[in-house]
Amino acid sequence: MEELAIRHNRLRIYSSVEELDHAAAQLFVSTAQEVLQSADRFSVVLSGGSTPEPVYKLLAQEPYRNEVDWSRTHVFWGDERCVPRNDARNNARMARNSLLDRVPIPADQVHPMPSEEEPGQAAVHYETTIRAFFQNAPARFDLVLLGLGENGHTASLFPHTAILDESERWVQDVYVPDQDMYRVSLTVPILNQAGQVVFLAHGAGKAGVLKDVLLGAPQPRDLPAQLIHPTNGETTWLLDRDAAAQLPR
Repeated sequence: MEELAIRHNRLRIYSSVEELDHAAAQLFVSTAQEVLQSADRFSVVLSGGSTPEPVYKLLAQEPYRNEVDWSRTHVFWGDERCVPRNDARNNARMARNSLLDRVPIPADQVHPMPSEEEPGQAAVHYETTIRAFFQNAPARFDLVLLGLGENGHTASLFPHTAILDESERWVQDVYVPDQDMYRVSLTVPILNQAGQVVFLAHGAGKAGVLKDVLLGAPQPRDLPAQLIHPTNGETTWLLDRDAAAQLPR
C-alpha cells in the first residue's frame, strides 16, 4: 500500500481491488470502534453502485462482522434512485442483500431513503429523519462512504444540476436527464459536516477523472466531487493502482 497527500486529501493506493475492499472494510470497523469508545452510537452513510458491494459483503463475514457493535450502529444513505424498493437499481436493496440482512442491526436503526414517494416529498421526509436523529446535537455523520463517477459526480451530485447550488437544505431531489430519472441525495452542506469522508474508486476508467478532481483547476460544476471537503473532518481516497495511474507518485 502506498500513501499520498494531495490538497488535504489522504490517498491510499492498493495493488489490487481485493486488497482495497479489505482495507475499506477494516476502515469501517476501526472508525466504528473509535467512535464508540466515546459516543453512544455510530452513524454511517452508505454509498450505492457496484463499487462498495464487495465491501459490504466482507463486513457481513468474519472477522469483520463481529468487530462492529451493530446494536449501536445507525445506517443512512448518501443517495437513492426513485425506484421501487425491490428494484435491482435500489441502493438500499443492494445494501440489505449484501450486508444489513446478514448482521444483527436493529431494524429501526436502518434509515433508507423513501424511494417510492414523489421525489420532492421524499427529500423533505429524509431531511426530517436526519434532523430527528441528531436533534440538538451537531449534524455530523461519523463516516460517509462515497463513490466517484467517470463524469465527476458523487452521490447524486451530477454536473450542472441545481442541487450543486444548495447551501441550506440537507437533502434534495434531482432530475438526471442522461438517465431520465429522479434521484434523492444528501447535499454538499451535510456531507461537508461529516467526521470522515471515504471515497472508493478503482479501475482505469476512473484514472482521468480522478486526476482532474484532485489535481485540476477548481471546476465544481463540471466535477462535483471537488465540492466535498469536510470542514472539521478528514477525506480519504482508497484507490487501486489503475485508478491512481495518472497521479504523481
